[in-house]
Amino acid sequence: MSYQIAIDGPAGAGKSTIAKKLARKLNFIYVDTGAMYRAIALFLIRKGIHAADSSAVEAACQEVEVEISYRDGEQQVLLNKENVTGLIRTEEVGNMTSAVSVYPAVRRKLLDLQRALAAKADVIMDGRDIGTCVLPQADLKIYLTASVKARADRRYKELLEKGQKPVLAEIARDIEERDYRDMNREISPLKQAEDAVYLDSSDMGIEEVIEAILKIKADR
Repeated sequence: MSYQIAIDGPAGAGKSTIAKKLARKLNFIYVDTGAMYRAIALFLIRKGIHAADSSAVEAACQEVEVEISYRDGEQQVLLNKENVTGLIRTEEVGNMTSAVSVYPAVRRKLLDLQRALAAKADVIMDGRDIGTCVLPQADLKIYLTASVKARADRRYKELLEKGQKPVLAEIARDIEERDYRDMNREISPLKQAEDAVYLDSSDMGIEEVIEAILKIKADR
């Protein structure tokens, strides 16, 4: 039987960074479900489809194939056989992802693939509804969050390091809007699973969060 760790939480809480490092420490496979949704969002953007056009989004899902592969231990995201790993981390793609992930057609497209990956090997999977929907029987569930201010500050610094000129207030507003959409969507809204451990990383560094999760796992 595989061991499954589910990490849920809002945008910018550090889920992917934490999950990747944990996977290396535990020799688990890391599955970034958000990247899979981002691949579909990128496809929709390229097609010029508006997020509010549910019929067009559903139809487009029939044209999309998203696959996960691993190169040197790193997850690669393939969109219709094209490696788009380096193209899906823009703000535009992130906002489109949050907007279209509410559609059942989008979620159905990826659910079977995510569960199949988790059945084959020990995995750490992060997203918005892993512990509540995708892997409800996960061995360990973490709800990782942080204040809007902390998440906005982190994103602001990331963008500065990339040579961009971000506006902190705009980043904070985008985060608040994304939180609202994720928590209030009809299909699999973002929420803490009843058996998940709540972990606020606002005042914690990456290594502190990792050690906290490792301790929680060891105490189980």
